[in-house]
Amino acid sequence: MQNVTYPRAETLTDDRSRQFGGTQTERGDQVLTTDRKELSFGVPGLRVFLGEDGVAVLLLDRPEKKNALTRAQWQALPGVLTRLAQEPGLRVLLLTGAGGAFSAGADITELADVYASPEAADEYHAVNVAAESALAAFPHPTLAVVDGPCVGGGCQLAVACDLRFAARGARFGITPAKLGIVYPSVPTARLARLVGPARAKYLLYSAELVTADQALVFGLVDEVADAVQERALAFARVLASRSAQTQGAVKAVVDAVVTGGDAESAVEPWERASRTTPDVREGLAAFLERRAPRF
Repeated sequence: MQNVTYPRAETLTDDRSRQFGGTQTERGDQVLTTDRKELSFGVPGLRVFLGEDGVAVLLLDRPEKKNALTRAQWQALPGVLTRLAQEPGLRVLLLTGAGGAFSAGADITELADVYASPEAADEYHAVNVAAESALAAFPHPTLAVVDGPCVGGGCQLAVACDLRFAARGARFGITPAKLGIVYPSVPTARLARLVGPARAKYLLYSAELVTADQALVFGLVDEVADAVQERALAFARVLASRSAQTQGAVKAVVDAVVTGGDAESAVEPWERASRTTPDVREGLAAFLERRAPRF
C-alpha cells in the first residue's frame, strides 16, 4: 500500500469552535473537552480535541439525532483517525458522544437508499467496516466513554475500541434483527470474540437493549461508573503516563491472539525496537530513583 501523508489538523479559535456546534459548557461535554484544542478535520458531526496531557477526544456530534452516524461520517473516520494518529504528543484516544448519548447507530433516514440495491448495500457495508477497522487498528489505546444509548453502529464502534467505560444510565443494543439486516462478518466476529458466542447470539438474535450492569456481566463493558467522564479521563491520563512501547506491544500480541494470528511474529518488531529505545532505561531509572517515569 502506498504511504499517504496527511496535512496536520488545524487548531480552531474559540470563535470558530462555536461555529462547529456551540461551547462545551452549553453542550454538557466540558469534562472531556475543556482545556483542549479543537482540531478541524472539516467533517460535520465529528469533532476532535487534543490536550497537553496526551489525551484526545473524538466526539460524535449530532445530539439532535442522538449522534446517529451518517454515511459521510463513516466514510470520513479512517482519514480522521490516520491524521489524528500523526499528532505529536497524542497517547490515548477517548471516543464519546455529545448531548448525553453515545450513538443511536446508523442514520435511519439513509437506510432506505442504502438497501435499495445489493450493490448499494455492499458498498455501505464496506464503508462501515473500513471505519470500524481503522478504529480497531488505531496505534494508541482507545476507550469508548458511553452514556445514554449505544446502539447498532454506535455499539459497533464501541466494540472496536480497546476498552469501554459506561455510565449507569447507558444502554447497549445491536438491532439488525429488527430491520432484517444481515451484519457484515467483521463486526459480528469482533463482538463474538469480545463477549463469547452465546452472548453475541443473545444480543444479535433479540435486538434487545441491555443495561450497563448487564453489559458489564456480558463482558461488553469493562467498567461502570457514576461519573463516567471523570473516571474515564482519569484512567486515560494513567494510560498516557505509561510506556507507549509496552502498550503497543500488548495491543499487537492480544490482537494476534484473539484473531488467531501469530503472537510471536506480532511481538517481534516491538522486542527489536525496545533494544534501541529509551523506555526500559527510563523505567528502571525511575524505579530506582523512586520517581514517576517520563516516557
